[in-house]
Amino acid sequence: MAPAALAQGEAIKIGYVTPQTGPLAAFAEADDYVIQQVYGALGGTIETADGPVSLEIIVRDSQSNPNRAAEVARQLIVDDGVQLIVVASTPETTNPVSAQCEIEGIPCISTVAPWQPWFIERQANPADPATWESFDYTYHFFWGLEDVIATYQGMWNQLDTNMQVGGLFPNDADGNAWGNPDVGLPPALAAGGYTVNDPGRYQNLSDDFTAQIDAFKAANADIVTGVVIPPDFTTFWTQANQQGYRPKVASIAKAILFPIAVEALGEAGHNLSTEVWWSASHPFTSSLSGASAGDLASGFTEATGRPWTQPIGFVHALFEVATDSIKRAEDPFDPDSLADAIAATNLDTIVGHIEFGAEGLPPAVAANVSKTPLVGGQWRLQDDGSYDLVIVENAAHPEIPTGGTMEAIE
Repeated sequence: MAPAALAQGEAIKIGYVTPQTGPLAAFAEADDYVIQQVYGALGGTIETADGPVSLEIIVRDSQSNPNRAAEVARQLIVDDGVQLIVVASTPETTNPVSAQCEIEGIPCISTVAPWQPWFIERQANPADPATWESFDYTYHFFWGLEDVIATYQGMWNQLDTNMQVGGLFPNDADGNAWGNPDVGLPPALAAGGYTVNDPGRYQNLSDDFTAQIDAFKAANADIVTGVVIPPDFTTFWTQANQQGYRPKVASIAKAILFPIAVEALGEAGHNLSTEVWWSASHPFTSSLSGASAGDLASGFTEATGRPWTQPIGFVHALFEVATDSIKRAEDPFDPDSLADAIAATNLDTIVGHIEFGAEGLPPAVAANVSKTPLVGGQWRLQDDGSYDLVIVENAAHPEIPTGGTMEAIE
């Protein structure tokens, strides 16, 4: 194709907001690798309804700060003139970016945050589902709290415990959603026979978890769970070991998703458990390149010398959905046309099938949210000192193979 045919020299600009520095930086470890893969698969252009156009991906660091995330989103819209923003990694990043896009009328695709804090926390009246309204420009794919609750219980039910659970919930969007006494983990786990002992919210980047540890000891909690940023769990787990608290199970969201976070704990990371949203053994392929999950994971290790990490698949899938939507839009340079194309997504990706409006969710939610599979895994210390994430629970998604069964922390 001659350069002159590239739609009068126009370029599609995709902005990507990601926490590349700060306490959430582990989520962004694979960003550079994934973006290189996307450029390589597309050859620098996207085929649109009016012919091929150049592709430009503009990356902005949220610095793990919600205010900064909103600020760089606005810069991408106002200063860089992007047609679309994609964003990943916890409500602290996805929510302010999505809110800014909704205000400015710019399409946005987000992931790596449970749908509840992403959708409900952005409503005018979060406590009243009857008032919830769909969004016009912002779309999200990931799992929900109902999925992580079922996954955690599926792991715990494999062991003999006293069913007493210590809850670690920070004072942030994730912690407030997960620890909500009406719609969070406590009532759902109670329905399964578990009792959640919640000592209350703590501030992120705390340096003393003695109050929580004492509360869990008093409750004789065999299980600890929560949604914790990586540095905070390192502090908590180190102090718990020092203070003689050793539960049988620690299933922690967010903090121990990544090899780098578990490796920092040394031998104390053995048999910690977490949700698994993507792995090298997931049976899915990329709509951009045809690569399998295993191919993408091994490619990252070959390129970096590091173990694969879960966000690889979801960051890749962001660009799969973005590219597919741009290709299908009647006019990808028109925000409403591009938003309509995103809403009509029906795509098999490296993280599974993504289709908005087709899930078993309340209609207002389903219009903007597509759920993806979730299984449970445990970190196993290897002879060479490295860690392997072994899938141990897959009841909801048997198509994703297990590699072992749940083991108690010794």
